[in-house]
Amino acid sequence: MDRLDELRLLVAILETGSLAAAGRRLGHSPPAVTRGLAGLEERLGVRLLDRTTRQSRPTEAGRRLGEQARRLLAEYEDAMAEAAGAAAVPRGRLRIAAPLVFGRLHVAPLVTAFLDAQPLVSAELILSDRNADLLEEEIDVAIRIGALTEAGLVARKVGSVRRVLAASPDYLARHGRPTAPADLAMHQVIQFAAPGTPTPEWRFQGPGGQVAAVRVAPRFSVNQAEAALEAAVAGRGILRLLSYQAAEAFAAGRLERLLREWEPAAHPVSLVLPSARLLPPRVRAFLDFAAPRLSALAVLREG
Repeated sequence: MDRLDELRLLVAILETGSLAAAGRRLGHSPPAVTRGLAGLEERLGVRLLDRTTRQSRPTEAGRRLGEQARRLLAEYEDAMAEAAGAAAVPRGRLRIAAPLVFGRLHVAPLVTAFLDAQPLVSAELILSDRNADLLEEEIDVAIRIGALTEAGLVARKVGSVRRVLAASPDYLARHGRPTAPADLAMHQVIQFAAPGTPTPEWRFQGPGGQVAAVRVAPRFSVNQAEAALEAAVAGRGILRLLSYQAAEAFAAGRLERLLREWEPAAHPVSLVLPSARLLPPRVRAFLDFAAPRLSALAVLREG
């Protein structure tokens, strides 16, 4: 059994849950499967599976090797297809992750337009404000807002957004307009944050480079951006959120942007890949389709 066959065997065992089922999938006899797995474990010097008579569960080493094996096998198949001239046509399933609100407003329409242009591609769009583990969750492309914290990811910047303050004209008429960050301590504040988030400290950067920090006491806190936005539009207080989330409300006059001269530096918005090596044609095609369209969005021109 060669090295690629070993990886195929391990992946089949992890996906089917047993050596017998993996053997049936690959057309190998039970003794051949057992020998192949034992040989791989002996060569690596580590146990990959905890086995019983009924099922096999991966060890931590087995799980990690399985994740890498899936990707390596996919890259191998793509490389072979490209060498054979079959890779010119994008095909297969594309998994994309994006933030919840940005994804609903801007990425979902982009993905469906891409599918119209690529009839052999299907897509799964995962919308969440949690940053997915691209390798573990087998994400092909993610849209990320902010600096990347994971090592090894490849990013293509398509724009930027800012963290902004907003309030309704009605609220400002009743409570006045803050002229400096310190004024926020006297205002009603809406907090968009995960449950259990401690009392926030909002930090600002002034026109001369000075930094101000204000600890606010939210009157209303909610873990969903659109609910926080609705509360701000209804005049319930001052909200801090990302500029694209309030773009429609700003344009319609339902919210006003506050303390613009104190806004912190812009956050990059990027298309992110787990690796730039041997990108499948469907991923390359999506990047070429998505990057210029995202860069053209007015909501991503925040400096």
